[in-house]
Amino acid sequence: MSATFSHLLPFGANLRADGRVHFRLWAPSAASVTLEVEGMAPVAMRREADGYVSAKLRCAAGSRYRYRLPDGRAVPDPAARAQAESVHGPSLVVDPHAYVWRHPSWRGRPWHETVLYELHPGLLGGFRGVMAQLPRLQALGVTAVELMPVACCPGRWNWGYDGVLPFAPDPGLGTPEELKALVDAAHGLGLMMFLDVVYNHFGPDGNHLHAYAAPFFRTDATTPWGEAIDFGQPAVRDFFLHNALYWLNEYRFDGLRFDAVHAIEPQAALPALAAAIRRGVDVGRHVHLVVENDDNRANLLRHDAAKHETPLFDAQWNDDWHHCLHRLLTGETSGYYADYTDPAEKLARCLAEGFAWQGEASAYRDGAARGEPSRHLPPSAFVGFLQNHDQTGNRAFGERLSRLSSPAARDAARLLLLLAPHVPLLFMGEEWDATTPFLYFTDHEPALAERVRNGRRQEFARFSVFADPAARARIPDPNDPATFRAAIPDPVEAGSPDGRAAIAWTRHLLALRARDIVPGLVGCRSLGAEAVGPGAVRAAWRLGDGRELGIAVNFAATPAPLSRFAGATLAASRPGVAERVRHGEIPPYAGAAFLSLR
Repeated sequence: MSATFSHLLPFGANLRADGRVHFRLWAPSAASVTLEVEGMAPVAMRREADGYVSAKLRCAAGSRYRYRLPDGRAVPDPAARAQAESVHGPSLVVDPHAYVWRHPSWRGRPWHETVLYELHPGLLGGFRGVMAQLPRLQALGVTAVELMPVACCPGRWNWGYDGVLPFAPDPGLGTPEELKALVDAAHGLGLMMFLDVVYNHFGPDGNHLHAYAAPFFRTDATTPWGEAIDFGQPAVRDFFLHNALYWLNEYRFDGLRFDAVHAIEPQAALPALAAAIRRGVDVGRHVHLVVENDDNRANLLRHDAAKHETPLFDAQWNDDWHHCLHRLLTGETSGYYADYTDPAEKLARCLAEGFAWQGEASAYRDGAARGEPSRHLPPSAFVGFLQNHDQTGNRAFGERLSRLSSPAARDAARLLLLLAPHVPLLFMGEEWDATTPFLYFTDHEPALAERVRNGRRQEFARFSVFADPAARARIPDPNDPATFRAAIPDPVEAGSPDGRAAIAWTRHLLALRARDIVPGLVGCRSLGAEAVGPGAVRAAWRLGDGRELGIAVNFAATPAPLSRFAGATLAASRPGVAERVRHGEIPPYAGAAFLSLR
Protein backbone atom coordinates (compact mmCIF):
# COMPACT_ATOMS: atom_id res chain seq x y z
CA MET A 1 0.00 0.00 0.00
CA SER A 2 1.33 3.46 -0.86
CA ALA A 3 -0.10 6.93 -0.34
CA THR A 4 0.69 10.60 -0.28
CA PHE A 5 -0.42 13.16 2.26
CA SER A 6 -0.95 16.89 2.19
CA HIS A 7 -2.48 19.61 4.31
CA LEU A 8 -4.30 22.33 2.43
CA LEU A 9 -3.08 25.65 3.80
CA PRO A 10 -5.35 28.72 3.66
CA PHE A 11 -2.23 30.75 2.80
CA GLY A 12 1.19 30.15 1.29
CA ALA A 13 1.63 28.51 -2.10
CA ASN A 14 -0.74 25.59 -2.73
CA LEU A 15 -0.24 23.56 -5.89
CA ARG A 16 -3.66 22.59 -7.26
CA ALA A 17 -4.64 19.60 -9.38
CA ASP A 18 -5.17 21.81 -12.46
CA GLY A 19 -1.49 22.82 -12.42
CA ARG A 20 -2.10 26.29 -11.01
CA VAL A 21 -0.62 27.51 -7.75
CA HIS A 22 -2.79 29.54 -5.39
CA PHE A 23 -0.61 32.13 -3.59
CA ARG A 24 -2.12 33.81 -0.53
CA LEU A 25 -0.55 36.13 2.04
CA TRP A 26 -1.85 38.01 5.07
CA ALA A 27 -0.58 41.54 4.43
CA PRO A 28 -2.87 44.02 6.24
CA SER A 29 -0.09 46.63 6.49
CA ALA A 30 0.88 46.68 2.80
CA ALA A 31 -0.88 48.95 0.33
CA SER A 32 -0.08 46.46 -2.41
CA VAL A 33 1.86 43.25 -2.94
CA THR A 34 3.32 41.90 -6.19
CA LEU A 35 4.02 38.21 -6.75
CA GLU A 36 7.31 37.53 -8.52
CA VAL A 37 7.94 34.03 -9.83
CA GLU A 38 11.36 33.62 -11.43
CA GLY A 39 11.12 33.44 -15.21
CA MET A 40 7.62 34.93 -15.29
CA ALA A 41 6.14 38.43 -15.40
CA PRO A 42 5.26 39.99 -12.02
CA VAL A 43 1.60 39.69 -10.98
CA ALA A 44 -0.27 42.21 -8.82
CA MET A 45 -1.98 40.30 -6.02
CA ARG A 46 -5.71 40.82 -5.51
CA ARG A 47 -6.86 42.34 -2.23
CA GLU A 48 -9.27 40.15 -0.26
CA ALA A 49 -11.20 40.69 2.95
CA ASP A 50 -9.50 40.54 6.35
CA GLY A 51 -6.11 41.73 5.07
CA TYR A 52 -5.26 38.88 2.70
CA VAL A 53 -3.94 39.20 -0.83
CA SER A 54 -3.93 36.39 -3.39
CA ALA A 55 -3.01 35.38 -6.92
CA LYS A 56 -3.31 32.25 -9.03
CA LEU A 57 -0.59 31.37 -11.49
CA ARG A 58 0.28 28.34 -13.55
CA CYS A 59 3.78 27.23 -12.49
CA ALA A 60 5.52 24.03 -11.51
CA ALA A 61 6.85 22.57 -8.29
CA GLY A 62 10.34 23.93 -7.73
CA SER A 63 9.45 27.40 -8.99
CA ARG A 64 11.13 30.19 -7.05
CA TYR A 65 9.00 33.07 -5.86
CA ARG A 66 8.98 36.16 -3.65
CA TYR A 67 6.58 38.91 -2.66
CA ARG A 68 7.51 42.48 -3.62
CA LEU A 69 6.38 45.23 -1.22
CA PRO A 70 5.67 48.89 -2.07
CA ASP A 71 9.04 49.98 -0.63
CA GLY A 72 10.80 47.72 -3.14
CA ARG A 73 11.70 45.02 -0.64
CA ALA A 74 11.36 41.40 -1.86
CA VAL A 75 10.43 39.02 0.97
CA PRO A 76 10.01 35.26 1.24
CA ASP A 77 6.68 33.62 1.93
CA PRO A 78 6.20 33.22 5.72
CA ALA A 79 4.30 30.00 4.96
CA ALA A 80 6.75 28.67 2.37
CA ARG A 81 7.01 24.90 2.37
CA ALA A 82 10.68 25.24 1.42
CA GLN A 83 13.40 27.83 0.82
CA ALA A 84 15.84 27.76 -2.06
CA GLU A 85 18.83 28.86 0.00
CA SER A 86 18.21 30.67 3.27
CA VAL A 87 15.74 32.83 5.15
CA HIS A 88 16.63 35.73 2.86
CA GLY A 89 16.36 33.88 -0.45
CA PRO A 90 13.39 32.97 -2.62
CA SER A 91 10.74 30.52 -1.52
CA LEU A 92 9.99 27.33 -3.43
CA VAL A 93 6.71 25.90 -4.66
CA VAL A 94 6.50 22.37 -3.26
CA ASP A 95 4.34 19.47 -4.37
CA PRO A 96 3.33 17.70 -1.11
CA HIS A 97 2.46 14.59 -3.11
CA ALA A 98 6.00 14.17 -4.45
CA TYR A 99 6.84 11.87 -1.56
CA VAL A 100 5.13 8.46 -1.58
CA TRP A 101 4.85 7.01 1.92
CA ARG A 102 5.95 3.43 2.54
CA HIS A 103 4.11 3.11 5.86
CA PRO A 104 0.90 5.10 5.39
CA SER A 105 -1.16 2.91 7.71
CA TRP A 106 0.92 3.83 10.78
CA ARG A 107 -1.42 5.14 13.49
CA GLY A 108 1.12 5.90 16.20
CA ARG A 109 1.47 4.55 19.73
CA PRO A 110 -0.42 5.40 22.93
CA TRP A 111 1.14 8.05 25.13
CA HIS A 112 1.94 5.76 28.06
CA GLU A 113 4.37 3.80 25.84
CA THR A 114 6.46 6.89 25.19
CA VAL A 115 10.19 6.99 25.85
CA LEU A 116 11.50 10.22 24.30
CA TYR A 117 14.94 10.77 22.82
CA GLU A 118 15.66 14.44 22.10
CA LEU A 119 18.27 15.30 19.49
CA HIS A 120 19.57 18.13 17.34
CA PRO A 121 19.42 16.93 13.72
CA GLY A 122 22.19 19.27 12.56
CA LEU A 123 24.69 17.68 14.94
CA LEU A 124 23.97 14.25 13.47
CA GLY A 125 24.31 15.15 9.80
CA GLY A 126 20.81 16.39 9.04
CA PHE A 127 17.72 14.33 8.32
CA ARG A 128 19.69 11.60 6.56
CA GLY A 129 22.08 11.37 9.48
CA VAL A 130 19.25 11.01 11.97
CA MET A 131 17.69 8.29 9.83
CA ALA A 132 20.90 6.28 10.12
CA GLN A 133 20.56 6.40 13.92
CA LEU A 134 17.01 5.04 14.06
CA PRO A 135 17.82 1.28 14.23
CA ARG A 136 20.24 1.94 17.09
CA LEU A 137 17.66 3.94 19.01
CA GLN A 138 15.00 1.29 18.48
CA ALA A 139 17.38 -1.36 19.82
CA LEU A 140 18.09 0.83 22.84
CA GLY A 141 14.40 0.83 23.76
CA VAL A 142 13.46 4.34 22.70
CA THR A 143 9.90 4.62 21.34
CA ALA A 144 9.84 8.28 20.23
CA VAL A 145 12.48 10.50 18.62
CA GLU A 146 12.04 14.23 19.24
CA LEU A 147 13.68 16.69 16.85
CA MET A 148 14.68 20.11 18.06
CA PRO A 149 13.07 22.77 15.81
CA VAL A 150 13.72 22.33 12.09
CA ALA A 151 12.10 25.56 10.80
CA CYS A 152 14.27 27.64 8.51
CA CYS A 153 16.83 29.70 10.47
CA PRO A 154 19.57 32.14 9.46
CA GLY A 155 23.07 30.79 8.93
CA ARG A 156 24.62 27.38 8.53
CA TRP A 157 23.66 26.12 11.98
CA ASN A 158 21.39 27.12 14.80
CA TRP A 159 19.65 25.54 17.76
CA GLY A 160 16.42 26.04 15.82
CA TYR A 161 14.71 28.51 18.12
CA ASP A 162 15.63 31.43 15.83
CA GLY A 163 13.30 30.17 13.12
CA VAL A 164 11.46 32.75 11.01
CA LEU A 165 9.82 30.56 8.35
CA PRO A 166 8.04 27.92 10.42
CA PHE A 167 6.67 25.84 7.51
CA ALA A 168 10.01 25.39 5.71
CA PRO A 169 12.48 22.74 6.89
CA ASP A 170 15.88 24.38 7.08
CA PRO A 171 17.76 23.55 3.84
CA GLY A 172 20.92 22.94 5.87
CA LEU A 173 19.17 19.92 7.40
CA GLY A 174 17.69 18.52 4.23
CA THR A 175 14.74 18.73 1.86
CA PRO A 176 11.06 18.29 2.69
CA GLU A 177 11.18 14.86 1.07
CA GLU A 178 14.17 13.85 3.21
CA LEU A 179 12.33 14.90 6.37
CA LYS A 180 9.30 12.89 5.31
CA ALA A 181 11.55 9.93 4.58
CA LEU A 182 12.95 10.21 8.11
CA VAL A 183 9.48 10.16 9.66
CA ASP A 184 8.45 7.30 7.37
CA ALA A 185 11.52 5.24 8.28
CA ALA A 186 10.85 5.76 11.98
CA HIS A 187 7.31 4.50 11.57
CA GLY A 188 8.61 1.44 9.78
CA LEU A 189 10.63 0.65 12.91
CA GLY A 190 7.72 1.26 15.27
CA LEU A 191 9.12 4.60 16.43
CA MET A 192 7.09 7.75 16.91
CA MET A 193 8.46 11.08 15.70
CA PHE A 194 7.97 14.32 17.64
CA LEU A 195 8.83 17.85 16.58
CA ASP A 196 9.64 20.85 18.76
CA VAL A 197 7.72 23.91 17.50
CA VAL A 198 8.16 27.55 18.51
CA TYR A 199 5.00 29.66 18.62
CA ASN A 200 6.08 32.29 21.15
CA HIS A 201 8.50 34.39 19.05
CA PHE A 202 10.33 34.71 15.74
CA GLY A 203 14.10 34.83 15.37
CA PRO A 204 15.98 38.14 15.11
CA ASP A 205 17.12 37.76 11.51
CA GLY A 206 14.95 37.19 8.44
CA ASN A 207 11.55 38.05 9.93
CA HIS A 208 9.88 40.51 7.54
CA LEU A 209 6.35 40.32 8.95
CA HIS A 210 6.53 43.84 10.41
CA ALA A 211 6.77 45.29 6.91
CA TYR A 212 3.42 43.93 5.70
CA ALA A 213 1.66 42.37 8.74
CA ALA A 214 2.40 44.61 11.71
CA PRO A 215 -0.68 43.37 13.65
CA PHE A 216 1.04 39.97 13.91
CA PHE A 217 2.82 41.43 16.96
CA ARG A 218 1.67 43.13 20.13
CA THR A 219 2.76 46.67 20.86
CA ASP A 220 2.21 46.37 24.61
CA ALA A 221 4.23 43.25 25.46
CA THR A 222 7.54 41.53 24.78
CA THR A 223 9.08 38.14 25.49
CA PRO A 224 12.67 37.39 26.55
CA TRP A 225 13.34 36.71 22.88
CA GLY A 226 11.63 39.70 21.24
CA GLU A 227 8.20 41.10 20.48
CA ALA A 228 5.22 39.12 21.68
CA ILE A 229 3.00 37.51 19.06
CA ASP A 230 -0.64 38.63 19.10
CA PHE A 231 -2.74 35.50 19.43
CA GLY A 232 -5.76 37.75 19.72
CA GLN A 233 -5.67 38.11 15.92
CA PRO A 234 -7.67 35.39 14.09
CA ALA A 235 -5.13 35.34 11.24
CA VAL A 236 -2.32 34.74 13.74
CA ARG A 237 -4.19 31.91 15.43
CA ASP A 238 -4.87 30.35 12.01
CA PHE A 239 -1.20 30.66 11.07
CA PHE A 240 -0.04 28.56 14.01
CA LEU A 241 -2.99 26.17 13.99
CA HIS A 242 -2.26 25.27 10.40
CA ASN A 243 1.43 25.03 11.11
CA ALA A 244 0.70 22.37 13.74
CA LEU A 245 -1.70 20.52 11.43
CA TYR A 246 0.80 20.77 8.58
CA TRP A 247 3.45 18.94 10.56
CA LEU A 248 0.99 16.38 11.88
CA ASN A 249 -0.96 15.71 8.67
CA GLU A 250 1.49 16.35 5.83
CA TYR A 251 4.65 15.14 7.54
CA ARG A 252 2.88 12.59 9.75
CA PHE A 253 4.64 13.59 12.96
CA ASP A 254 3.14 11.78 15.94
CA GLY A 255 3.49 14.64 18.37
CA LEU A 256 4.54 18.21 18.94
CA ARG A 257 6.40 19.82 21.82
CA PHE A 258 5.36 23.48 22.23
CA ASP A 259 8.25 25.64 23.34
CA ALA A 260 7.82 28.07 26.27
CA VAL A 261 4.05 28.44 26.14
CA HIS A 262 4.17 30.68 29.24
CA ALA A 263 5.25 33.41 26.78
CA ILE A 264 2.06 33.09 24.72
CA GLU A 265 -0.74 35.56 25.42
CA PRO A 266 -3.62 35.41 25.87
CA GLN A 267 -3.20 32.11 27.68
CA ALA A 268 -6.77 31.24 26.69
CA ALA A 269 -5.40 30.71 23.18
CA LEU A 270 -3.65 27.53 24.29
CA PRO A 271 -6.67 25.34 25.17
CA ALA A 272 -8.41 26.56 22.01
CA LEU A 273 -5.32 25.70 19.94
CA ALA A 274 -5.07 22.20 21.42
CA ALA A 275 -8.77 21.51 20.84
CA ALA A 276 -8.58 22.72 17.22
CA ILE A 277 -5.49 20.61 16.55
CA ARG A 278 -7.18 17.49 17.88
CA ARG A 279 -10.22 18.16 15.68
CA GLY A 280 -7.94 18.54 12.66
CA VAL A 281 -6.20 15.15 12.73
CA ASP A 282 -7.59 11.81 11.60
CA VAL A 283 -9.71 9.93 14.10
CA GLY A 284 -7.83 6.87 15.31
CA ARG A 285 -4.34 8.35 15.16
CA HIS A 286 -2.34 8.64 18.36
CA VAL A 287 -1.27 12.30 18.25
CA HIS A 288 0.41 13.77 21.32
CA LEU A 289 0.79 17.40 22.40
CA VAL A 290 3.39 18.34 25.03
CA VAL A 291 4.17 21.76 26.50
CA GLU A 292 7.10 23.49 28.08
CA ASN A 293 5.62 25.90 30.63
CA ASP A 294 7.73 27.62 33.27
CA ASP A 295 4.55 28.69 35.06
CA ASN A 296 3.55 25.08 35.89
CA ARG A 297 -0.03 25.59 34.70
CA ALA A 298 -1.64 22.28 35.61
CA ASN A 299 -4.96 23.33 34.08
CA LEU A 300 -3.50 22.89 30.60
CA LEU A 301 -3.15 19.17 31.37
CA ARG A 302 -6.68 18.69 32.67
CA HIS A 303 -8.63 15.65 31.62
CA ASP A 304 -11.08 13.21 33.10
CA ALA A 305 -9.57 9.75 32.87
CA ALA A 306 -12.76 8.18 34.25
CA LYS A 307 -14.67 9.55 31.27
CA HIS A 308 -11.85 8.56 28.87
CA GLU A 309 -11.51 12.18 27.82
CA THR A 310 -8.55 13.23 25.71
CA PRO A 311 -6.46 15.83 27.57
CA LEU A 312 -5.85 19.27 26.11
CA PHE A 313 -2.13 18.59 26.28
CA ASP A 314 -0.82 15.14 27.13
CA ALA A 315 2.03 16.29 29.33
CA GLN A 316 4.46 19.01 30.38
CA TRP A 317 8.23 18.93 30.58
CA ASN A 318 8.80 18.92 34.34
CA ASP A 319 11.70 21.26 35.06
CA ASP A 320 11.12 20.73 38.79
CA TRP A 321 12.06 17.06 38.36
CA HIS A 322 15.29 18.07 36.67
CA HIS A 323 16.21 20.84 39.11
CA CYS A 324 15.75 18.63 42.17
CA LEU A 325 17.85 15.83 40.74
CA HIS A 326 20.49 18.16 39.35
CA ARG A 327 21.01 19.72 42.74
CA LEU A 328 21.18 16.27 44.37
CA LEU A 329 23.64 15.01 41.76
CA THR A 330 25.90 18.06 41.55
CA GLY A 331 25.35 20.15 44.69
CA GLU A 332 24.93 23.28 42.55
CA THR A 333 22.95 26.11 44.16
CA SER A 334 23.39 29.06 41.79
CA GLY A 335 20.64 30.62 39.71
CA TYR A 336 17.30 28.83 39.76
CA TYR A 337 18.82 25.93 41.72
CA ALA A 338 18.73 28.24 44.75
CA ASP A 339 14.96 27.65 44.87
CA TYR A 340 15.50 23.93 45.42
CA THR A 341 16.53 23.84 49.05
CA ASP A 342 15.66 20.46 50.60
CA PRO A 343 15.89 18.88 47.13
CA ALA A 344 15.02 15.39 48.40
CA GLU A 345 11.72 16.65 49.80
CA LYS A 346 10.94 18.52 46.60
CA LEU A 347 11.85 15.47 44.53
CA ALA A 348 9.47 13.39 46.65
CA ARG A 349 6.72 15.89 45.86
CA CYS A 350 7.50 15.62 42.15
CA LEU A 351 7.27 11.83 42.30
CA ALA A 352 4.00 11.87 44.21
CA GLU A 353 2.25 14.97 42.85
CA GLY A 354 3.93 16.16 39.64
CA PHE A 355 5.17 19.70 40.31
CA ALA A 356 7.36 20.73 43.21
CA TRP A 357 6.02 24.28 42.93
CA GLN A 358 2.22 24.38 43.10
CA GLY A 359 1.51 28.00 43.95
CA GLU A 360 4.22 28.74 46.50
CA ALA A 361 6.34 31.89 46.37
CA SER A 362 9.60 31.51 44.45
CA ALA A 363 12.60 33.39 45.82
CA TYR A 364 14.34 33.14 42.45
CA ARG A 365 11.32 34.86 40.89
CA ASP A 366 11.44 37.66 43.48
CA GLY A 367 8.68 36.19 45.59
CA ALA A 368 6.16 35.62 42.79
CA ALA A 369 3.87 32.61 43.16
CA ARG A 370 4.63 29.77 40.76
CA GLY A 371 2.54 26.79 39.77
CA GLU A 372 -0.86 25.24 40.33
CA PRO A 373 -1.97 22.12 42.25
CA SER A 374 -1.11 19.03 40.23
CA ARG A 375 -1.59 16.04 42.53
CA HIS A 376 -4.83 15.10 40.72
CA LEU A 377 -2.94 14.45 37.48
CA PRO A 378 -1.54 11.03 36.50
CA PRO A 379 2.23 10.50 36.46
CA SER A 380 2.10 10.30 32.67
CA ALA A 381 1.17 14.02 32.56
CA PHE A 382 4.82 14.84 33.35
CA VAL A 383 7.95 14.33 31.26
CA GLY A 384 10.98 13.70 33.46
CA PHE A 385 14.59 14.15 32.40
CA LEU A 386 18.09 14.40 33.80
CA GLN A 387 19.34 16.40 30.81
CA ASN A 388 17.89 18.15 27.78
CA HIS A 389 18.91 20.85 25.32
CA ASP A 390 17.96 23.67 27.70
CA GLN A 391 19.38 22.35 30.93
CA THR A 392 22.65 21.31 29.31
CA GLY A 393 23.06 23.89 26.56
CA ASN A 394 22.09 26.83 28.75
CA ARG A 395 25.04 26.15 30.98
CA ALA A 396 27.90 28.48 30.14
CA PHE A 397 30.17 25.64 29.05
CA GLY A 398 27.52 23.09 28.14
CA GLU A 399 28.76 20.45 30.58
CA ARG A 400 26.82 17.22 30.73
CA LEU A 401 26.19 15.26 33.93
CA SER A 402 29.09 13.00 32.97
CA ARG A 403 31.35 15.94 33.94
CA LEU A 404 29.42 16.95 37.04
CA SER A 405 28.44 13.79 38.93
CA SER A 406 29.68 10.34 39.86
CA PRO A 407 28.92 7.25 37.76
CA ALA A 408 27.24 5.53 40.71
CA ALA A 409 24.93 8.48 41.31
CA ARG A 410 24.07 8.68 37.60
CA ASP A 411 23.23 4.98 37.50
CA ALA A 412 20.81 5.47 40.39
CA ALA A 413 19.28 8.56 38.77
CA ARG A 414 18.84 6.70 35.49
CA LEU A 415 17.05 3.88 37.31
CA LEU A 416 14.61 6.42 38.73
CA LEU A 417 14.16 8.17 35.39
CA LEU A 418 13.50 5.06 33.33
CA LEU A 419 11.45 2.99 35.78
CA ALA A 420 9.25 5.64 37.41
CA PRO A 421 5.77 5.95 35.83
CA HIS A 422 6.45 9.44 34.49
CA VAL A 423 7.30 9.68 30.79
CA PRO A 424 11.11 9.67 30.49
CA LEU A 425 13.27 11.71 28.13
CA LEU A 426 16.89 11.04 27.20
CA PHE A 427 19.07 13.67 25.56
CA MET A 428 21.32 12.72 22.65
CA GLY A 429 24.46 10.95 23.86
CA GLU A 430 23.14 10.53 27.39
CA GLU A 431 22.80 6.78 26.90
CA TRP A 432 26.58 6.40 26.74
CA ASP A 433 27.38 9.19 29.24
CA ALA A 434 28.74 11.44 26.50
CA THR A 435 31.35 13.90 27.72
CA THR A 436 31.24 16.24 24.72
CA PRO A 437 29.52 19.49 25.72
CA PHE A 438 26.25 20.66 24.25
CA LEU A 439 26.94 24.33 23.61
CA TYR A 440 24.75 27.17 22.42
CA PHE A 441 25.59 27.87 18.76
CA THR A 442 24.38 30.26 16.06
CA ASP A 443 25.65 31.57 12.73
CA HIS A 444 24.58 35.21 12.47
CA GLU A 445 25.90 38.13 10.45
CA PRO A 446 28.63 40.14 12.27
CA ALA A 447 26.54 42.87 13.91
CA LEU A 448 23.93 40.45 15.25
CA ALA A 449 26.64 37.96 16.19
CA GLU A 450 28.22 40.58 18.44
CA ARG A 451 24.90 41.28 20.16
CA VAL A 452 24.23 37.57 20.65
CA ARG A 453 27.75 37.02 22.02
CA ASN A 454 27.42 39.85 24.55
CA GLY A 455 23.86 38.92 25.45
CA ARG A 456 24.81 35.31 26.03
CA ARG A 457 27.59 36.27 28.41
CA GLN A 458 25.41 38.79 30.24
CA GLU A 459 22.80 36.08 30.90
CA PHE A 460 25.17 34.46 33.37
CA ALA A 461 25.91 37.58 35.40
CA ARG A 462 23.33 36.46 37.98
CA PHE A 463 25.39 33.33 38.70
CA SER A 464 28.03 34.08 41.31
CA VAL A 465 30.77 32.22 39.46
CA PHE A 466 30.31 34.61 36.50
CA ALA A 467 29.95 37.85 38.44
CA ASP A 468 33.41 38.87 37.20
CA PRO A 469 33.36 40.13 33.57
CA ALA A 470 36.64 38.31 32.96
CA ALA A 471 34.95 35.03 33.89
CA ARG A 472 32.10 35.75 31.49
CA ALA A 473 34.56 36.49 28.71
CA ARG A 474 35.65 32.82 28.79
CA ILE A 475 32.15 31.65 27.83
CA PRO A 476 32.32 30.19 24.29
CA ASP A 477 31.29 32.47 21.46
CA PRO A 478 28.04 31.04 19.98
CA ASN A 479 29.05 32.22 16.50
CA ASP A 480 32.51 30.63 16.43
CA PRO A 481 32.33 27.56 14.13
CA ALA A 482 34.43 25.74 16.71
CA THR A 483 31.53 26.03 19.15
CA PHE A 484 29.26 24.12 16.79
CA ARG A 485 31.91 21.49 16.09
CA ALA A 486 32.61 20.98 19.80
CA ALA A 487 28.93 20.10 20.38
CA ILE A 488 28.91 17.16 17.94
CA PRO A 489 28.65 13.93 20.00
CA ASP A 490 31.66 11.67 19.66
CA PRO A 491 30.50 8.16 18.69
CA VAL A 492 33.90 6.78 19.67
CA GLU A 493 32.91 7.33 23.29
CA ALA A 494 29.95 4.99 22.83
CA GLY A 495 32.36 2.18 22.02
CA SER A 496 34.58 2.69 25.05
CA PRO A 497 34.21 0.32 28.04
CA ASP A 498 32.42 3.01 30.06
CA GLY A 499 30.23 3.91 27.11
CA ARG A 500 29.23 0.30 26.47
CA ALA A 501 28.42 -0.19 30.16
CA ALA A 502 26.21 2.91 30.23
CA ILE A 503 24.39 1.78 27.07
CA ALA A 504 23.87 -1.70 28.51
CA TRP A 505 22.40 -0.23 31.71
CA THR A 506 20.09 2.05 29.74
CA ARG A 507 18.96 -0.77 27.46
CA HIS A 508 18.36 -3.07 30.44
CA LEU A 509 16.22 -0.49 32.24
CA LEU A 510 14.19 0.30 29.13
CA ALA A 511 13.58 -3.40 28.53
CA LEU A 512 12.29 -3.72 32.09
CA ARG A 513 10.10 -0.66 31.59
CA ALA A 514 8.56 -2.10 28.42
CA ARG A 515 8.02 -5.54 29.92
CA ASP A 516 6.99 -4.79 33.50
CA ILE A 517 5.98 -1.13 33.87
CA VAL A 518 4.24 -0.05 30.64
CA PRO A 519 1.46 -2.70 30.86
CA GLY A 520 0.32 -1.14 34.13
CA LEU A 521 0.71 2.56 33.40
CA VAL A 522 -2.88 3.26 32.38
CA GLY A 523 -4.68 4.01 35.62
CA CYS A 524 -1.44 4.31 37.61
CA ARG A 525 -1.64 6.47 40.76
CA SER A 526 0.80 7.53 43.44
CA LEU A 527 0.85 5.81 46.83
CA GLY A 528 3.03 8.60 48.19
CA ALA A 529 6.68 9.55 48.38
CA GLU A 530 8.92 10.86 51.12
CA ALA A 531 12.43 12.05 51.76
CA VAL A 532 14.18 9.52 54.00
CA GLY A 533 17.47 11.39 54.22
CA PRO A 534 19.14 14.57 52.99
CA GLY A 535 19.63 13.00 49.55
CA ALA A 536 17.34 9.99 49.66
CA VAL A 537 13.75 9.43 48.52
CA ARG A 538 11.29 6.55 48.73
CA ALA A 539 8.28 6.46 46.38
CA ALA A 540 5.55 3.97 45.48
CA TRP A 541 2.75 3.72 42.94
CA ARG A 542 -0.25 1.47 42.40
CA LEU A 543 -0.20 0.41 38.77
CA GLY A 544 -3.42 0.19 36.84
CA ASP A 545 -3.36 -3.61 36.91
CA GLY A 546 -3.10 -3.70 40.72
CA ARG A 547 0.62 -4.29 41.12
CA GLU A 548 2.73 -2.01 43.32
CA LEU A 549 5.92 -0.35 42.10
CA GLY A 550 8.41 0.93 44.65
CA ILE A 551 11.64 2.86 44.05
CA ALA A 552 14.28 4.10 46.49
CA VAL A 553 17.25 6.28 45.56
CA ASN A 554 20.03 7.87 47.60
CA PHE A 555 22.35 10.56 46.27
CA ALA A 556 24.05 11.29 49.59
CA ALA A 557 27.35 9.96 50.94
CA THR A 558 25.69 8.24 53.93
CA PRO A 559 23.09 5.44 54.05
CA ALA A 560 19.46 6.35 54.68
CA PRO A 561 16.94 4.26 56.64
CA LEU A 562 13.62 3.33 55.06
CA SER A 563 10.75 0.93 55.46
CA ARG A 564 10.85 -2.20 53.38
CA PHE A 565 9.21 -2.66 49.98
CA ALA A 566 6.91 -5.51 49.12
CA GLY A 567 7.49 -7.59 46.03
CA ALA A 568 10.40 -8.86 43.98
CA THR A 569 13.47 -6.88 43.02
CA LEU A 570 13.02 -5.34 39.59
CA ALA A 571 16.40 -3.61 39.31
CA ALA A 572 19.27 -2.31 41.42
CA SER A 573 21.98 0.11 40.40
CA ARG A 574 24.74 -2.20 41.61
CA PRO A 575 25.09 -5.60 43.32
CA GLY A 576 24.03 -5.78 46.95
CA VAL A 577 21.83 -2.68 46.91
CA ALA A 578 18.52 -4.56 46.85
CA GLU A 579 19.54 -6.71 49.81
CA ARG A 580 20.45 -3.68 51.89
CA VAL A 581 17.14 -2.06 51.02
CA ARG A 582 15.35 -5.20 52.17
CA HIS A 583 17.18 -4.84 55.47
CA GLY A 584 15.96 -1.31 55.91
CA GLU A 585 18.47 1.11 54.39
CA ILE A 586 19.43 2.51 51.03
CA PRO A 587 23.21 2.72 50.52
CA PRO A 588 25.00 5.87 49.32
CA TYR A 589 24.75 6.72 45.61
CA ALA A 590 22.41 3.84 44.86
CA GLY A 591 18.93 3.00 43.67
CA ALA A 592 16.61 0.01 43.58
CA ALA A 593 13.14 -0.78 42.26
CA PHE A 594 10.67 -3.41 43.44
CA LEU A 595 7.49 -4.77 41.91
CA SER A 596 4.81 -6.74 43.73
CA LEU A 597 2.79 -9.51 42.12
CA ARG A 598 -0.78 -8.91 40.99
